[in-house]
Amino acid sequence: MHEITGKSLAGFLLALTTAVLWGVLPIALKVLLSVLTANTITFIRFLAAAIIVGLWLSARGKLPSLAVFKQLKVSVLMLVAIIGLLSNYILYLTGLEFLTAETGQTLIQLAPFLMLIGGVYIFKERLLLWQKVGAVILITGLLLFFNQRLIELVSQVSGETLGVLSIVAAAITWAAYALAQKQLLVNFSSKQIMYILYFAGSICFFPVAELSPLQTMTALHWALLIFCCLNTVVGYGAFAEALHHWEASKVSAVLALTPLVTIVSANIIAFIWPDFIQPEQLNIWSWLGAILVVTGSAVTALAPQFVEYRAARRVRKLQRDVL
Repeated sequence: MHEITGKSLAGFLLALTTAVLWGVLPIALKVLLSVLTANTITFIRFLAAAIIVGLWLSARGKLPSLAVFKQLKVSVLMLVAIIGLLSNYILYLTGLEFLTAETGQTLIQLAPFLMLIGGVYIFKERLLLWQKVGAVILITGLLLFFNQRLIELVSQVSGETLGVLSIVAAAITWAAYALAQKQLLVNFSSKQIMYILYFAGSICFFPVAELSPLQTMTALHWALLIFCCLNTVVGYGAFAEALHHWEASKVSAVLALTPLVTIVSANIIAFIWPDFIQPEQLNIWSWLGAILVVTGSAVTALAPQFVEYRAARRVRKLQRDVL
C-alpha cells in the first residue's frame, strides 16, 4: 500500500490549489463549449498536458519505465485509471452542455463520496457512523439545491435531466480513476501517472477532435483554452501530489469547497463582466443545499480523522489516570 509523507501543510496547500482551479474551470469550459466540441476541448487539454509534463520528466530523466507494466496488477490499475479519467472528462463536459457551471460543480461532489464507497466495497474499508451522517447531509443538500426543478428532473426527460445523468456518470468514473491512482503511487510518482494518462488521452481523443474551429476563435476563447490546458496540468498535478503527502480523506474534505468556489466565482465574474457569463439564480434553499453538499462531503471525508483523534484522547486520558 502507498505510504504518505505526512507533510500536512504541503498536502493542504496542494489540495486547496486544486479546489480553486477546479472551481473556476467549469466557468471557462462552459464558454468554450460554444465554439468547440467536448471531444476537441478534451483532446487539446490532454495533448498540452502530455507535452508539458513529458518535457518536465524528460529533462530530469524520470520518464516512466514500461517494464513495470509487465506486472498484470499494474497494467489493470493503469487501464482503470485511463478509462476512468478519460470518461470523466468527456461525461463532465457533456453534462455542462445542458447545465450551468454551478450545478455541474455541485453535482460532481458525489465523486469523493463514491470514492469512499468504492474503498468500502473494494478495499473492505469500514464505513463509520459519521460517514453515514455525512452521506445523508450530502444527499439532502443535493435535493435542496435542485428544489426549484426537482419534479421536472424526475418526471420527464429533458436536456437538464441528461446533463444530471452525465455528471453522475462522470462522478462514478472519477471515483474509479482516483482509487486506481492512489494504489499506482506505489509504482510511479504522481507526475509519471499523470503523464501516462495525458498521453493516452491525447491518442484516444485525436480521431474525434474537430480542429477547424480553432481558426476562427477570438482572443478570449484562446485565452480560456490556454487556461484550461494549464489548469489540467496544475490542477491534477496538485491533486496527485496532495495524495502523496496527505491522507485521501483530508484531501477530499478540502476539495468539498470546490462548488462554493464555482458559485462565488460565477457571481463575481458576472458582476464585473455582465456580458461574459450569466450566473444561476439560486434561491435560499439552493444556497442552503450547496452549503450542505460541502458540509456533507467534508464530514464524510474527515470522519476517520475525528474517530482517531477521539481514540487518541481517550488513550492519553487513561495514561494520565494511571500515572
